Amino acid sequence: MLTDLEAVFRSLKSELGLQSVYHQTADRVSGHLFITVLAYHLVHMIRYRLKKAAIHFCWNTLRTILLPHCRVTVSMQCENGDTVHVRKSTRPEPQQQEIYSALGVKSHPGNSIKTTIATKTKDVVPYGKDGNS
Repeated sequence: MLTDLEAVFRSLKSELGLQSVYHQTADRVSGHLFITVLAYHLVHMIRYRLKKAAIHFCWNTLRTILLPHCRVTVSMQCENGDTVHVRKSTRPEPQQQEIYSALGVKSHPGNSIKTTIATKTKDVVPYGKDGNS
């Protein structure tokens, strides 16, 4: 258990930037420790729920399995010059889906979002202003 705890803290320190405490005030030290303990409790809760579902991976293995699942944005240029951005989640692999189901988490976080950005044109002459009505 101690080895596992140390591995989780090593992972948290590298991912969250929770390095050694070099703060000058007690409030900053307290805040740093609070974030560290909160992050550990979150990891512990995740692993507890997974163990109840008979998923017994170490934290680094869980990170490796879930890392490829992401949200992507595709940008396309339209013929009229507008830009369309579509943002959505990729489909989870079966092993990722099993983990999400055990945690009660949606496997497709967020909705598909489509954003259109119109091009600003400066050289457009309004109809009737160029002498050709």
